[in-house]
Amino acid sequence: MTQSNPGGATPPSVAGPATVQADLPSQKPFVLGIFGPEQNLAALIRLPNGRTKTFHRGDRLNGRQIVRIDTDGVVVASGGREDRLALP
Repeated sequence: MTQSNPGGATPPSVAGPATVQADLPSQKPFVLGIFGPEQNLAALIRLPNGRTKTFHRGDRLNGRQIVRIDTDGVVVASGGREDRLALP
């Protein structure tokens, strides 16, 4: 059930955390958020071309396979090497 906000404005306790500014790298993928059930987390990732896409474990991202998504970010692997794309 939703609640209405009679004033129409977003409360500061909500707006503050939701509008934190961050410098986004433009030349590599960037994790914007992690969501979903703990057993099947998904990641919202901003791609170098500026588009955003939802990824799951097993998907491919820039030629690398997503091997793990956890609350700290996304782990990708290629050629036996793993790298973490961390949340800001």
